[in-house]
Amino acid sequence: MELNMLRAQTSSAETSFPFCKEEVDALRLKVEELEGERSRLEQEKQALEMQMERLTLQGDYNQSRTKVLHMSLNPASMARKRQQEDHARLQGECERLRGLVHALERGGPIPADLEASSLPSSKEVAELRKQVESAELKNQRLKEVFQTKIQEFRKVCYTLTGYQIDVTTENQYRLTSRYAEHQSDCLIFKATGPSGSKMQLLETEFSRSVPELIELHLLQQDSIPAFLSALTIELFSRQTSI
Repeated sequence: MELNMLRAQTSSAETSFPFCKEEVDALRLKVEELEGERSRLEQEKQALEMQMERLTLQGDYNQSRTKVLHMSLNPASMARKRQQEDHARLQGECERLRGLVHALERGGPIPADLEASSLPSSKEVAELRKQVESAELKNQRLKEVFQTKIQEFRKVCYTLTGYQIDVTTENQYRLTSRYAEHQSDCLIFKATGPSGSKMQLLETEFSRSVPELIELHLLQQDSIPAFLSALTIELFSRQTSI
């Protein structure tokens, strides 16, 4: 309204009264300021409307015009009540166990309510002890059978292949031929693949004495069985030739 009045006053004044140029410029500047203020207010109004829509979508509401209904079986209230009940139950269980611990520490008689609710009977204890002893005896027998089978398997491997295989460290195996000239003559292989799928020959004093066999069977043919077989024949021929 003020803007319209100023415009009307400006137009009538320009036609009726001989204003000076400075006054006309001042009025025009005032009009421009009012138009800028109106534009700013319109932008703020649009921003407020968008903010109100966003709050409405997020669940906000006008408490003076909106009535909130509360469910009689509120899930949040039920969960809170259940949590309080669990807390009270656990606290009672802790108190009961604490009383049992105090009774055991004093060495006196255990209260009847604690003994009946927490300790097994003497018959149950005896039965549990028998079960534990039986399980330990079975484990011991299994260990003995396992050790026996391991020794049997080592002997069979030594008889069939002519090599005694010992585990030195993790993933490393020492092979000693039954035809070795010295007890220290051995080969050491290291497992580089999963479950021993790949083996790598480590350098030892004995392996340095057979470079031709390593070059032919390991580097060229890539066959560990062929290398071990050739080495067995080589060592066997040395003993028979002597």
